[in-house]
Amino acid sequence: ILEMLKFYPRVLYIDIDVHHGDGVEEAFYVTDRVMTLSFHKFGDMFFPGTGDIWDKGSGVGESYAVNFPLKDGIDDESYQDIFVPVVNKVMEVFRPSAIVLQCGADSLAQDRLGCFNLTTRGHANCVSFVKSFNVPTLVLGGGGYNIRSVARCWVNETATVLGQELDTRIPYNDYWEYFAPDYNLHVEKTQMENANSKMYLEKLRIKIMENLRSLNAAPSVQMQEMPPTTYDSDFASEDDFDPDERRLQAEMDARQDPREMFDDENDQGFEGMAR
Repeated sequence: ILEMLKFYPRVLYIDIDVHHGDGVEEAFYVTDRVMTLSFHKFGDMFFPGTGDIWDKGSGVGESYAVNFPLKDGIDDESYQDIFVPVVNKVMEVFRPSAIVLQCGADSLAQDRLGCFNLTTRGHANCVSFVKSFNVPTLVLGGGGYNIRSVARCWVNETATVLGQELDTRIPYNDYWEYFAPDYNLHVEKTQMENANSKMYLEKLRIKIMENLRSLNAAPSVQMQEMPPTTYDSDFASEDDFDPDERRLQAEMDARQDPREMFDDENDQGFEGMAR
């Protein structure tokens, strides 16, 4: 995201992992150039224990951290009922110039650590909806503790991003037996009870909409010098460096190997020739 901010005035981070996106939220908690939006399990001492609806940023970044705390067992229908209107409002108010979408697969049904009841179709619907805004988007993986579900999820969502339709029957491959007994692309929901009542979800949705309405307009960014693109100089070619740019001696020394140095003719294999 820091790299993206060099080229885009505003970046929206959306997290559909079952855990709260606490690290990204904390990193940008006091800025209005990044809005973080996290849909996650909250309460019952569930890790990491952060992400209440009242956690909404500070200082210049107040109301730019958006949290939708959920209970166990949320299904596709309930998830879409909150995801679509909230993302719509965020796009309207914040008007991001780029999006980062974190697609943690631990929000799927049957995950070993997660406690949601989403199918791969419902999960991918979130990707499809974000894609529909035609804003430059970086799609990332995230958590996931059922390896078969993770593989299914991210194959399906890669296809969604590319606009490809996949056969639901998994073709024969070296790991085919892992997907027994149905060998199906999709993860289906279980009989888990949905603890998220319509009244509970609607109450949170209304509160989030009120917070977002307090933002009058998308924040502007003052013109400033563009910092250089981050890259590892250890792997850069000498041709990539500007000869007029001063470089640290330590950096140049780090690129040297003692085996490249020749102190005298003995280093070149000439010893004994004069004898």
